Amino acid sequence: MLEKLLFGRYIQGSSYVHKMDPRAKLIGAFYFIVVIFLANNWSTYLAMALFTVLCVYLSDIPLKVFINGVKPLIWLILFTVILQVLFTTGGESYFSFGVINITSFGLLNGAFIFMRFVLIIFMSTLLTLTTMPLSLTDAIESLLGPLKRFKVPVHELALMLSIALRFVPTLMDEASKIMNAQRARGVDFGEGNIIQQMKAVTPILVPLFVSSFNRADELANAMEARGYQGGEGRTKYRELNWQLRDTIAMLAFVALTALLFFLRN
Repeated sequence: MLEKLLFGRYIQGSSYVHKMDPRAKLIGAFYFIVVIFLANNWSTYLAMALFTVLCVYLSDIPLKVFINGVKPLIWLILFTVILQVLFTTGGESYFSFGVINITSFGLLNGAFIFMRFVLIIFMSTLLTLTTMPLSLTDAIESLLGPLKRFKVPVHELALMLSIALRFVPTLMDEASKIMNAQRARGVDFGEGNIIQQMKAVTPILVPLFVSSFNRADELANAMEARGYQGGEGRTKYRELNWQLRDTIAMLAFVALTALLFFLRN
């Protein structure tokens, strides 16, 4: 299941979204996460869903890829939704037992929470699927550029974020290999009570941490051997160019915001 987690992976392409400036995609992704909290009824969530599907269509990446990418997180999403349904009061009551109270408002809120999670995952995944890690680093560094006046190590922060993002799929693949190796030795991760299942995770975490520290040490040695001394005086091989398509994308987000305000209760 871990190998299906798409966050942090890049799929090469030449679509409209692929060709956008990484700064525009980064701003759009964060803006989408903020503006989705304006949705408060079925009409607004439908507008957000249609906008997300349009973005996926413009990326030339099949919708099935995003749906498969959500599957590893579905239990976490459902757990949050169930808590919302069981402990939210208001509206018509369908079932009540102690602190548990299933109401129409709770069910509606649970449905909205589910849609919010899925749409945020879709948009975040779209960002990483269509943007190379190096381009994301350049975008973050460019957007945080004004903070250099306050002696903030912008280049180092952008580099750390990029490396962390780059190693997400690597660590997921490593965890999957370790789990398969443990299963071959007779470990059943779904057997026993919750305490036993937590103990079964230990044989995964220990080698995963060791592997992570080894990779970090190797990366540091490689950067030092190549004379890396930070961003001072470094030039860029790929220059970021804001184009008409990026402005159109930002205007589309503004139009989406105006539509949400119009459709809100």
